[in-house]
Amino acid sequence: MPRQFTEAERQEFLAAKHIAVLSVAAGERPPASVPIWYDYTPGENIRVSTSTGNRKARLIEEAGAVTLTVQHEEPPYQYVIVEGSVVDAVRPAPADAREAIAIRYLGEEAGREFARGYDNAATVLFTIRPDRWFTADFSDDL
Repeated sequence: MPRQFTEAERQEFLAAKHIAVLSVAAGERPPASVPIWYDYTPGENIRVSTSTGNRKARLIEEAGAVTLTVQHEEPPYQYVIVEGSVVDAVRPAPADAREAIAIRYLGEEAGREFARGYDNAATVLFTIRPDRWFTADFSDDL
């Protein structure tokens, strides 16, 4: 039986580098779920950046809420699920925010280069306030 994370553990887990799966309502269709990079500092909001012309951005704006799933895919299995409200959308996504997210995943040099590739692209930075958390830690089951 999994145990729930403490608040400090869930904040730390979400702040660690993971690829998240973002899910958003899609009208009559099943929810759209996509892997995404994100930025999170414990106690603050979650930030994601994406191109404005894609389906994901349109659905996030329409729904105004998302679910973000972050998991550890190898033993010990652990996950944090966040249901959150979109509290801000900035167009274009500020260069420093795009760069911070890219550096988190690619490192300093490659992250800066990746972010520069979007300097002239239509982008949006969504800020998501965590409203509900669901967690599980299967470490004790091993």
